[in-house]
Amino acid sequence: LINMNFFYVYVLQSKKKNFIYVGFTTNLKRRFLEHNNSEELSTKAYAPFDLIFYEAYRNEKDAKRREDYFKTTKGTVTLKQM
Repeated sequence: LINMNFFYVYVLQSKKKNFIYVGFTTNLKRRFLEHNNSEELSTKAYAPFDLIFYEAYRNEKDAKRREDYFKTTKGTVTLKQM
């Protein structure tokens, strides 16, 4: 059987503050729960979240590149337009 691992770039929006978080993971469901259960120090103050967008990649390098792009000023503008 072929190994079907994906690399996810995801965007979370805080339900209580004007805050958007861009992340990267191999397990989207687990990562989303960690953020919403305030297990992640960097986003704890902004929980709970809605998952507003994600992309799946077969290649880790492509996913990291996309995450880095979304964290730039131009990438943030792109996210807001979407």
